[in-house]
Amino acid sequence: MQLSKAEEELMNIVWMLKKAYMKDLLDAYPEPKPATTTVATLLKRMADKGFVAYNTIGRSREYYPLVKKQDYFSKHVNGLIKNFFNDSASQFASFFAKETNLSKAELEELRKLIDNEIKKK
Repeated sequence: MQLSKAEEELMNIVWMLKKAYMKDLLDAYPEPKPATTTVATLLKRMADKGFVAYNTIGRSREYYPLVKKQDYFSKHVNGLIKNFFNDSASQFASFFAKETNLSKAELEELRKLIDNEIKKK
């Protein structure tokens, strides 16, 4: 299941805070902050999709993530590779290296990461 842009923005806040009440979530948004009802609707949709859950404490809800950030983005990137790069990680890597204006230092860091992964195999 996928999150909308607005849900993804809120999910990033939930991941950052780990546990949060509505007030904490609203405080973490940049200006202009969304309406409380908007955030409540997003949270309900995200709970229905299985991304967040909550504990009821008194009359308040403390929200927490059910999905790890790395798991979500890993699935997202793998879907991107499958759908746009013919399921070819090398085509994706080539596009990424050429089209993102990486500095020489960043490319060298990527090379180190790849070399380390090759050594593990």
